[in-house]
Amino acid sequence: MKSNRARGRAIISRRSAAKILTAAPLLFLSRTARAAPTPSSVEGPFYPTPSMRYRDIDNDLVKIAGRVEKAGGEVVHLRGRVLDRNGRPVPGARVEIWQCDVNGRYLHSGDSGPRRARRDSGFQGFGFDITRPTGDYVFRTIKPVPYPGRTPHIHVKVLHRNSEYTTQFYLAEHPLNRQDFLFRRMSKPEQEAVTMRFKRSSGGAVANVDIRL
Repeated sequence: MKSNRARGRAIISRRSAAKILTAAPLLFLSRTARAAPTPSSVEGPFYPTPSMRYRDIDNDLVKIAGRVEKAGGEVVHLRGRVLDRNGRPVPGARVEIWQCDVNGRYLHSGDSGPRRARRDSGFQGFGFDITRPTGDYVFRTIKPVPYPGRTPHIHVKVLHRNSEYTTQFYLAEHPLNRQDFLFRRMSKPEQEAVTMRFKRSSGGAVANVDIRL
């Protein structure tokens, strides 16, 4: 049986990952350039502990191994790079994402969800990828949806060596962003740093968001 790490790297084939990662040019900052880190954010109440997760916790959240059904919602790809403060790629970092399903339910025992909404049994809810030598990560998931009190977002955590870095990504120009208590407290440059702009490519909708530690 594959280890979780191996599954996370293997689920999206090398050919598929290459098509996604080359959908737009990868621009590297110079080693001397310093950029502000990606705005950090609270972990939130629904981070799924290991006991809550499916055994399948790879970087494809749309299909759970051993199940016929696939996740509801609009399937998208999320990609980017993990960079240090000088713009250099950070290889070997573990990038985790988690989000609610198309019905507004998290993969968490404490989430009762919107009234009468059933959890989507085809959605993985949590997954991870390991950054490549170029710092790249890639996920297949669904476009996030709102739930009561929050604008659509994806939670992101980066674990590297002995440190953790947590943030949230948001949909560009979503009308609920203006009302969201976390999004509106950020400056315009900070908001832009955590904004997902999905563009159509041969492999489907893709958003690129770099994470600067």
